[in-house]
Amino acid sequence: MKKKLLCFLVFFITLFSSLVFAQKDSVQLSKTAVPELTQKKYPVAPFRDTLFYVYNKVGSFSAESRADAIAGKIRKLYEDSFFKEDSISVVPSDISQDIMYKNDFVIMSILEIDAKAENQTAAYIAKRNLSLIKKAIIYQNENYSMLPKRLGYTALLILIISIVLYFVGKAFNRVKLHILKNSDKYFKGFNYNNIKILSPQKQQSLLMQLYSFVKGITLVLIVYLSLPILFSIFPATEAYTTTLLRWILTPAKLAVMGFVDFLPSLVTIVVIVFIFKYTIKVIRFFFDEIKKENIKIDGFYSDWAMPTFNIVRFLLLAFMVVIIFPYLPGSDSPIFKGVSVFVGILFSLGSSNAIANMVAGLVITYMRPFKIGDFIKIGDVSGEVIEKTALVTRIRTPKFEDITIPNATVLSSTSTNYSSNTKQVNNGLLIHSTVSIGYDVPWAAIHKALIDAALKTEMVEKTPQPFVLQTSLDDFYVSYQINVYTKHPTQQPLIYSSLHQNIQDSFNAAGIEIMSPHYNAVRDGNNTTIPENYLKDDYEAPSFNIKKQ
Repeated sequence: MKKKLLCFLVFFITLFSSLVFAQKDSVQLSKTAVPELTQKKYPVAPFRDTLFYVYNKVGSFSAESRADAIAGKIRKLYEDSFFKEDSISVVPSDISQDIMYKNDFVIMSILEIDAKAENQTAAYIAKRNLSLIKKAIIYQNENYSMLPKRLGYTALLILIISIVLYFVGKAFNRVKLHILKNSDKYFKGFNYNNIKILSPQKQQSLLMQLYSFVKGITLVLIVYLSLPILFSIFPATEAYTTTLLRWILTPAKLAVMGFVDFLPSLVTIVVIVFIFKYTIKVIRFFFDEIKKENIKIDGFYSDWAMPTFNIVRFLLLAFMVVIIFPYLPGSDSPIFKGVSVFVGILFSLGSSNAIANMVAGLVITYMRPFKIGDFIKIGDVSGEVIEKTALVTRIRTPKFEDITIPNATVLSSTSTNYSSNTKQVNNGLLIHSTVSIGYDVPWAAIHKALIDAALKTEMVEKTPQPFVLQTSLDDFYVSYQINVYTKHPTQQPLIYSSLHQNIQDSFNAAGIEIMSPHYNAVRDGNNTTIPENYLKDDYEAPSFNIKKQ
């Protein structure tokens, strides 16, 4: 009995040991078959609920980063207002199963290592994940669709833009109304050195045009800058946001950076302009003193001062432009150089006459044939000089006709100055008129009548006394020329008219007929044309003096 009990106990212990060792081997085999199930996993939860897990990393891309990236791509599909579930598909490749949207957007890739982690095939996991992604996006669109929200945001943004445009327009209109009501206060015209450049009405018109331009630009900018925000609401148009901003920000950035880069050159230009400006002021002060005759230079007349200053100023300004030119933005560009050459050619071809007149004007200035206010004669034109410029000379005739003569014509013509001696201590201008009287009238009587007529004429000098010259002895008559002095050369037409009237009156009073007779003489004893008492003392001629000028 005891032997039987001992044998049963040994059998029981042996059986128990065999079962324990068999269980250990089973557990060890299980661990070897699916070792990855014990690895750390990361959920893919784009909408809070977990769709599936990611177990393995790929290269430097960790499992957690893969899970976050996949969730982000799923959310991006959900935000697409034009999402189509049929466009998601599994595309096999050599090393993976890719879940793609429209064959160009990879949502995720399932590798063999991912399949082993779940003890499944890569194709199975890809189909499962594809189904889960579709169901999640469809469920979210059906219950939490973004389209109504986006439409609401769009309507709200349009309303805000409209309100902003309305109030900005109202603000501009109020400013315009205020300006128009106080136009007398704000618009007083623009004058420079007693030169009226802009009248108040023109100034107001220009400001209103500028105001309308600024208003239009402001409203357009508000709408334009609102478009990127509006386009960013919908994923399909979100790409246009960057494009629109780039269109306006890129030129603005280039302009700002260009201005910043130009600042050193700008400072140099300002310094150069400052130096030349005050140099010209010093030179102008020097020539002003010469003009006022406070400074006298032998051989340099005071009326040369301002023309010479203008020449010096022009040369200095031209030299300043030459120095500044390399500092101008774009001066080294081929386009800038080409335009400069083109303008130079046009100026050379089209300004030959102008340059000739300018050179002639310069020569006339230093020849000093006449000055402003002189009464002169150029060719057939007589009148008072009212203006001398670099190109032309303007003359006002006694008939108040303003005649413009190019300086080249003035230089090539003979000019007569009637005023040059009247402004000095000399006797003045000597004007004359001629009458022709027959040989039957004694010359002494004619002299006396002409001198009496001259002394009665206004604006002629009584001293020196007028005198008569017999300029010719023609076949039938003698030419008598009356000469008188005057210091009013601009009044020559009136002086001549008065002189001729007085000659008529004086000759009529003396009984002398003004005419140029013709004779037919037959030598048959008739009387000659010589008066009987021609050589008697009754006809002594008045004396006169002719001063050599």
